[in-house]
Formats: sequence, structure tokens, C-alpha cells
Amino acid sequence: MSGGRRKEEPPQPQLANGALKVSVWSKVLRSDAAWEDKDEFLDVIYWFRQIIAVVLGVIWGVLPLRGFLGIAGFCLINAGVLYLYFSNYLQIDEEEYGGTWELTKEGFMTSFALFMVCVADSFITGHLDHLLHCHSL
Repeated sequence: MSGGRRKEEPPQPQLANGALKVSVWSKVLRSDAAWEDKDEFLDVIYWFRQIIAVVLGVIWGVLPLRGFLGIAGFCLINAGVLYLYFSNYLQIDEEEYGGTWELTKEGFMTSFALFMVCVADSFITGHLDHLLHCHSL
């Protein structure tokens, strides 16, 4: 036995039904990707919605957009972007996944909660100097 380290081989691609298994990230970016696993596609929709919630939450908190218009804007953008993604870009059959409504509401409430937390956090962080400098009457 030698004292040198053994060179590790790179991991081999996984095989699925005799073909190379494609990573989820490469499927997300390709419009011609085939989604054999329904749960995998729904997970992508869920996490894509969470990313949108964080981005919009920070933007809404910095601007600051509040009230009915802020919430309605979030709902429309969140639902609209995902609808365009799965219907126009991926061109999937919505009925395979329970219909358009099922895909549109997948993970919506958790993304709404995350959006509200991000709005509050970025708004408070942006206005922290005003909150800390209390003036006496």
C-alpha cells in the first residue's frame, strides 16, 4: 500500500429506464423537456413560486407598495408568470396535472406568507434608522 491519496472518480450519471437521467435544473430551463414524474414537476412549480415571492417581497418592501394594490399586484404577477411558464414555455398538458387551477394554486399560500414576511422585513430594514431615532416631544 502506498501513502498517496487515491484519486476519486467523478460520479457516474444515473440511468433511468436505460437512458441517462436528466437533472431537474436542466429540465427547468429547457422548453422541450419531458416531465415523467408528476411530483417532480409540481416541486418545480412550488419552488419557482417561492423564488418569485422573495423577489417581489423585497421589491415591494423597498418601493414601498402596500395595501390592496400591493397584494393584488403580487397575486397577479405570481399567478401570471407561472401560468406563462407552464402553458406557453413548457407547453404541458395542464389536465395531466389536475388542470390549470391546480397548477396555479400549487404552493400559492406558502408563497404569499413568504411574500408578506419579505415585504415586512425589507420595509423595516429600509426604515430602521427612522425607527431607532425616536425624538422626544
